[in-house]
Amino acid sequence: MARRRILSLWLPRLPTDRIARELLRSGGRGEAYRASQSSPAIKEISPRIVVAKQNNALVVAALDDTAARIGLAVGLPLANARAICPDIDVFDADETADGKTLNGIADWCDRFTPLVALDPPHGLLLDITGCAHLFGGEAALMNELCGALTRQGFVVSAAIAGTPACARALTRHAHGRIVAPGEEAGAVAALPVFTLGADDAITRGLRRAGLKTIGDVAARGRHEIAARFGAAFTALLEQALGQGDAPINPRKPLPDFIVERRFAEPIATDGAIAMTLASLARTLIAAMEKQGKGARRLEAGFFRTDGAVRVIAVETGRPVTRGETIDRLFGERLDALADPLDPGFGFDLVRLSAVRTDLVIQEQRDLDAHVRDNDEVAALVDRLAARIGSHRVVVHLPQDTHIPERASIPVPAQQSLAAAMRAEWLERIEGEPPLRPLRMFAPPEPIEVVALFPDGPPAQFKWRHRQCLIARVEGPERIAMEWWNRCEQALSPEPDDEFMRLHPPQGEVAVARADGSALTRDYFRAEDKEGVRYWLYREGIYRREVQTFRWFLHGLFA
Repeated sequence: MARRRILSLWLPRLPTDRIARELLRSGGRGEAYRASQSSPAIKEISPRIVVAKQNNALVVAALDDTAARIGLAVGLPLANARAICPDIDVFDADETADGKTLNGIADWCDRFTPLVALDPPHGLLLDITGCAHLFGGEAALMNELCGALTRQGFVVSAAIAGTPACARALTRHAHGRIVAPGEEAGAVAALPVFTLGADDAITRGLRRAGLKTIGDVAARGRHEIAARFGAAFTALLEQALGQGDAPINPRKPLPDFIVERRFAEPIATDGAIAMTLASLARTLIAAMEKQGKGARRLEAGFFRTDGAVRVIAVETGRPVTRGETIDRLFGERLDALADPLDPGFGFDLVRLSAVRTDLVIQEQRDLDAHVRDNDEVAALVDRLAARIGSHRVVVHLPQDTHIPERASIPVPAQQSLAAAMRAEWLERIEGEPPLRPLRMFAPPEPIEVVALFPDGPPAQFKWRHRQCLIARVEGPERIAMEWWNRCEQALSPEPDDEFMRLHPPQGEVAVARADGSALTRDYFRAEDKEGVRYWLYREGIYRREVQTFRWFLHGLFA
C-alpha cells in the first residue's frame, strides 16, 4: 500500500491578493497596478494593507509584498503603519470574502485530486496519493499548480510531505520542498517553532525555554513536552516529525465514479460541451455497469482557464443506466439555468461524477405495461426536476391521522414516487357527496358567523367582505386534536430547508389550551343560496375549552 502524500498550499497574501484582483476587475485603483506592470517608469504601486480591530485598536491583519518591503508587519498598529508610510492604501478585513476566495481556489484544485481540505485561514491540504503520476510526478504537479495560481494573481507557497503537519510547516518557511517518505524529521528539524502552527502562547513558551527550532523541541523527552505544553502539542510535533499522522477532512465526499476529459485547446461552444458530456456519460455508464450500479445524483464540473469553476448537478428518482438519459437531463438543466454557463476563455477540463449510486434491480419491461408506465412517469419527473428544481416537483403521501390539514404531506417526487404509487387513499362512497373539500385553505380563514348559541349550526357568515346566506347545512362532525402532539411542535415547526420553506405545514391558526393541546373543532358542510358549498368549523367546546367561539372557513367543495 502506497504511503500517503500530502501537498500543502499556503497563500500568505490572500486578503491583499483578493483585493488586487477585485480592483483589476472593477477598474478603480487597479489602473495604477496595470500601469505599473506595463510601464518601466513606474516600478511600484502604493502599499496595501488590511486592518482589523483587536483590543479596540486597528492593527495590520494582512499586507502585500510592497508593504512588507518597507518594514510593515502583521500586528503593527495602523497609526504606526501610517507613520512609516503615509500613502498606504488601507482596506477593512473581510473574512467572508477571504473564505469565499479560498473556497473558489479549493474548487479549482479539485482538478488535481478530489480530496481537498481547507487549512484555515489561508491554506489548503491536497491528498495526492496515487495521482501525482498523472501530471508527470510530484514536482511537475506542484509546479503546474503553483504556476497557475501565480498567473491568477496569488502569492503561493507549497510543499509535499507524508503528513499534513510536516507539509504545512515547510510551506511557512520555504517554497517548493518535496520530502521523501520517512525523511520528515530531518526536513523540519531546522525550521522555527512557529511553523508548527501552535498557539502563540506555546510558541512564546518554547522560545523562553530556549527551544527555537523544531529539532530543539524534538530532542527533549516527550513526557517533558506533554507536561509543559499539553498532549495536543505533542501529537502535533510527532505528526510534523513523521512519527504520527492525522487524516485531513475533505470538503466534499469522494464520488462513487469520476470520468473527465482535459483539453489542450479550451472548448467554449455549446456543441463541444454537449458532445463532451455525451462522451463522458457513455464512459461513466460503462464503468457503473461493471458493478451493476446506476447513478442517482450526477455532477458536471466545468473548469475554466482563468480558475473559475462551475458545477451543475441533476438527480434522478431511479438509478440511471443509459447515457441518453444523462444527456437529456443535463440538457434540461443547462437550458433552465438562470445564470447561463459562461465559458469565458474556454474550459480546459470537464468532469462528470456519479456522486450517489444505487444497485440496479432488473425488472421485466416488455410485457408489463405498468412497469413501462412507471418508467415514463419517473423520466418525466426527472426532467421536470432538472428544469425547475427537485424541491418543486412533489407528490402527496397519506398520513395516519384524522386531522384534515395533516391527512397528506408533500414530499419530493424523485425520492417518493414509488411510495406514492403504492399509497392507499380513502375511496369516495359511490353516490355520496365528498366528505372533504377539493380545495382547502392553508391556514383556514377566519369568518364572522351568525348562529344559535352555543350549539346551533351556522345560518349566515361573512367571508372576504361577502355575506353568504346558508340554505342547507350538515353537521357537526367533531374532530378532536391529537392530545399526544403538542401544539408548539405539531402546528408551528420551524422550516429547516428550502423544501419546508416552499411547502410549509398547515393549520397554524389553531389555538392551544393551557395543557398545550389544540382546541376541538366542530365541522359543518354548508351550501349557500347560490349553490356554493363550504366546509367551515367552530373552534372549541363551550365552557370546557372556550367561553366564546371562533369560526373558520377551511375549504370549498367543487
